[in-house]
Amino acid sequence: MSIIQSEVFEPYAQALMSLAQEHNLTEQIGEDMRGILNLMKESPDLAQFIGSPIIKESDKKSALSQILGDSVQPYTRNFLMLLIDRRRIPFIEGIANYYLMLLRKLNQTVLAEVTSAVPLNEAQQEGVRNKVKEITSAQQVELETKIDADLIGGVVIKVGSQVLDASLRGQLRRIGVRLGSNS
Repeated sequence: MSIIQSEVFEPYAQALMSLAQEHNLTEQIGEDMRGILNLMKESPDLAQFIGSPIIKESDKKSALSQILGDSVQPYTRNFLMLLIDRRRIPFIEGIANYYLMLLRKLNQTVLAEVTSAVPLNEAQQEGVRNKVKEITSAQQVELETKIDADLIGGVVIKVGSQVLDASLRGQLRRIGVRLGSNS
């Protein structure tokens, strides 16, 4: 994240967090931010549309209002409209991610990025959460899961800069390194 981006993301995310805390809506607005991030990921056309400097603000507002309907908090809707007015809506993904980071900090939650060869069932996800709690002493663990068939089996867990590679590919690579060093 560049300095310029963080100078944009941080104040808006902090302002939204203050508003959310004032009205006891931190979790609900967090859900709204997750929904917006999913929407942007699933619809690159929408992300391009609302980020375009050529599209009129009124068109962006009506498109977002139609798409979101009543599915978000009124404070979230007003916040998005403010971002459009201030021409900061292209930064919504960074702002949403920063808000979620603030929310995790508030809740003593860590984000664990989990990559596995196949989707994890609920019991496996719980096992990963417990392992991450053990490693980090966090109160709660939020999982962000990805699938990578190249792992063959097992998982790779990334928490901040810590990486726990329990994948079959990682084990094979480590065996290869050991075998290579003996020759």
